[in-house]
Amino acid sequence: MNNPVSTLSLFDAVDRGFASEVEFLAALVRRPSDNPPGDCAGHAEMAALALEALGFTVERHSVPVIDVTRAGIISATNLVVRHRFGAGPTVALNAHGDVVPPGDGWSTDPYGAEIRDGWMHGRGAAVSKSDFATYAFALKALIDTQAPLAGTVELHLTYDEESGGLIGPAWLLKQGIVKPDYAICAGFSYAITTAHNGAIHLEITVRGKSAHAARPDTGHDALEATVAVLNALYGHRKVLRQIRSATTGIEHPTLVVGLIEGGINTNVVPDRVTLRLDRRVVPEEMSQTVLAQLKQLVEGSVKDLPGISVGIREVLVTSPLREIGGTERLLSALKRAAQVTLRADIPTEGVPLYTDARLYCEAGVPTVIYGAGPRTLLLANGHRADERVALEDLRIATKTVALALSDLLNCK
Repeated sequence: MNNPVSTLSLFDAVDRGFASEVEFLAALVRRPSDNPPGDCAGHAEMAALALEALGFTVERHSVPVIDVTRAGIISATNLVVRHRFGAGPTVALNAHGDVVPPGDGWSTDPYGAEIRDGWMHGRGAAVSKSDFATYAFALKALIDTQAPLAGTVELHLTYDEESGGLIGPAWLLKQGIVKPDYAICAGFSYAITTAHNGAIHLEITVRGKSAHAARPDTGHDALEATVAVLNALYGHRKVLRQIRSATTGIEHPTLVVGLIEGGINTNVVPDRVTLRLDRRVVPEEMSQTVLAQLKQLVEGSVKDLPGISVGIREVLVTSPLREIGGTERLLSALKRAAQVTLRADIPTEGVPLYTDARLYCEAGVPTVIYGAGPRTLLLANGHRADERVALEDLRIATKTVALALSDLLNCK
């Protein structure tokens, strides 16, 4: 690796700042930023002040109320940090500060940032407040070593990944606030993620006509019609298991009905039932094609039922993350860096979940996922009780990202 900055001096800079990096992460974990409800502007301001204390210039981009309301949250401010080393490409480092609510089952305070046996515990410690720290301190190490790089590094720190990312990276890109040439997004394992599923969330409302339970023949039972919808969906789920993805780490499309509600009272024929559907889209599929198939399936399941109608609302329609032209440059830089930091040839893989990374890909930006994390997401307890990140993993990820950036922006 022909880096324009000494690997030893770069690693020394990370090590010197590591205690500050741990405290920076702890402060982020201690401040709740649960989504829902998604009232995250306060956390963003706290993070901005902490970044400014490290010497960064922070742009605060408050998302208009109409947009956050449409996204189903309360407040969000996107943070952008830019450091131009010289003429050359722009590499964006994106992580999200909103987190899922903690839930039950914790052995420690979910907002305590307790360090135990070398692991920091707390909601967001792994997903993905850890990469606020990884990316900020990787950039700081490059600045501190006065690396003669050819290009710009940007931090894109956003707050609605758990709601779909449409007022985070998508909003920044649409507004023209950021125009990166490459993007690295928050990670959760030693592997480099180059592909992930898309997701379709639909709200399906089945409508009938209410009636007294003593005379059900005078109404149209929406719950009975919903059974037909569910049977069609669950029958389709069996078909989806036969579709095999060629992407390592992804098996097949999935379909889950995660929420159902409706009815008026025990003695009333239900006039309306609503359900929420999650359909994961593998990289070989096109989201719009899948969406059309789902609508046809649902509408067809009730078309012969008298007095029944069905409405379908698109809650979220996201595309999969795929490798596009230029991705190989990111992969090469990260792999070469990992051979130094981990002394291993780290693999590439796909994952069945979805992230903000696909938004950069949709905008034509070569994108991969890499950051602090253990061997698997399960080891980090991501989205579960006792979420955690190993401090040594945080240190190694910071060095790996810093080294990869110096490789990507090598001016020689």
